[in-house]
Amino acid sequence: MAENTPVGSTTDGAIQVGGPKQPIDARVSAPASYDVADFPVPHGREEEWRFTPLERLRGLHDGTAVADGGVKVEVKAPEGVTVETVGRDDARIGSSGKPVDRVAAQAYSSFEKASVVSVPKETVLTEPVRITVHGEGGVAFGHQVIQIGAFAEAVVVIDHTGDATLAANVEYLIGDGAKLTVVSVQDWDDSAVHVAQHTALVGRDATFKSVIVTFGGDLVRLHPRVVYGAPGGEAELYGLYFTDAGQHQEHRLFVDHDTPHCRSNVAYKGALQGKDAHAVWIGDVLIRAAAEGTDTYELNRNLVLTDGARVDSVPNLEIETGEIVGAGHASATGRFDDEQLFYLMARGIPADEARRLVVRGFFAELVQQIGVADVEERLLTKIEAELGASVA
Repeated sequence: MAENTPVGSTTDGAIQVGGPKQPIDARVSAPASYDVADFPVPHGREEEWRFTPLERLRGLHDGTAVADGGVKVEVKAPEGVTVETVGRDDARIGSSGKPVDRVAAQAYSSFEKASVVSVPKETVLTEPVRITVHGEGGVAFGHQVIQIGAFAEAVVVIDHTGDATLAANVEYLIGDGAKLTVVSVQDWDDSAVHVAQHTALVGRDATFKSVIVTFGGDLVRLHPRVVYGAPGGEAELYGLYFTDAGQHQEHRLFVDHDTPHCRSNVAYKGALQGKDAHAVWIGDVLIRAAAEGTDTYELNRNLVLTDGARVDSVPNLEIETGEIVGAGHASATGRFDDEQLFYLMARGIPADEARRLVVRGFFAELVQQIGVADVEERLLTKIEAELGASVA
């Protein structure tokens, strides 16, 4: 795939400058809405569903999935953090934005109680907030709100484990001048299905960093989205995924630059191994006409370790103003680098260990973005286990 495509060119993931106003969100099948009835049932021919095996969604997309199971949500928070379970009428629910596809709308229409975690203004947490979402079987719908007050700083770790068919919405409300880092780990059992929309509303001069790590599950389809509430906001979106035989892992990002002088940086990396391993990465960045002074870049790289794996990587960059600081994207998918392997083996390192070293290096910069030592250690151990399987 093309690397460092220049602004002004057109590829499969096209960069468009000027021309008719056709924002990226217009490529979806229906306008954003809280009501599931406003979305047609997808058939797989729609742009936003063409890579997703609908038959493996277990009815989350067509209304036949009925809540007959559950997920257990536990929150461990430092002193000063408020943890609430609220009803659908809470004013904070839905305030980051509307669902943008039928599954997200189904989740919004179907959940009964939401979990809200609030960090007061000007509070700087020295320990992370830890949220565990454990699947207990069956179909479940969920909603989570993370609210960070003005000039507060927090790290939140959301850990998904167990077995479930889960559709959910997660909202991040970041106050002016606040800093929020979220680490979302998908370490499901092999039979789980997880579809979720993550929406961040970034305040004036606020900073949002998202690190999404996906290992487990039969099918995982995540839709991180960023919108800016005022100038000066910054968003960093990082992702790491290891797709094994038979797994479908899909990450669809959208950064909506509709506010002047905001910044975004996206970097996702994936490794794939085994027959029918399928990873999908869609990176959509829209710079609207009002968003002068925008600085944005997105990167996706994939490492295919074995035959039988497939990657679809589509970066999209649409620019409606020429008054920007910078904008670009890069996408690359390749096999294991035989030259690197030969270099290490020539220095006496066995082939299996050489492969592990190269893949560890491939992921290292993203793991370091997590910033929580025990989580980093756990993920490195998981990567080691995956690599052990790939060379077994």
